Amino acid sequence: MIVKPRRKAEQSEATRRLLLDVARELFAERGYAGTATEEIVARAGVTRGALYHQFRDKEDLFLAVYEEVEFELAQKIVDGLRTRIISGADAWEQIRAGNEAFLDACLDPAVQRIALLDAPSVLDAASRREINQYGLGLIRRGLEMAIEQGLIESQPIEPTAHLLRAVLNEAALLLARSPDSGAARPEIGAAVDRLISGLRRSA
Repeated sequence: MIVKPRRKAEQSEATRRLLLDVARELFAERGYAGTATEEIVARAGVTRGALYHQFRDKEDLFLAVYEEVEFELAQKIVDGLRTRIISGADAWEQIRAGNEAFLDACLDPAVQRIALLDAPSVLDAASRREINQYGLGLIRRGLEMAIEQGLIESQPIEPTAHLLRAVLNEAALLLARSPDSGAARPEIGAAVDRLISGLRRSA
């Protein structure tokens, strides 16, 4: 009696996963406006009913895809920091490394299209802010550690974290809108580094 509901739940989760993967691929290729739900279900090989069982509408599906993209961005920053932490880099170097890892992750065309170009026009600001807590939390922690280590002046964390996040978001948008993101990446990264250097306490 327990097996059937469990199997049904597993099938439902597999369908959800498939729809997310297919939608992410199409949103990255054609953008939100250029992707029809009919094409999503056709490529996934499921019915429209299966789609609407999992998601309210196309926007709800896009929201779920966007959340995964943002979570992966945060994870890439953590991965980029890991070797720095192991090697004993101080908090300031970790902040810089986190910024670099974020900008490197934003070279991915799928990230550019979904998270940077389409999300602001598809999703309301409150939804995006809530999901962006992943990355914001990493920035907060980096600033707290830098203050604890005496590398930046003691200051209110919250406004500083939000402003640093805004700088990084604008830098990422510049990458996404650039005709050659790879060529623009060193220049944009250097500009971010110069801007945040004002936080660094003089030796």
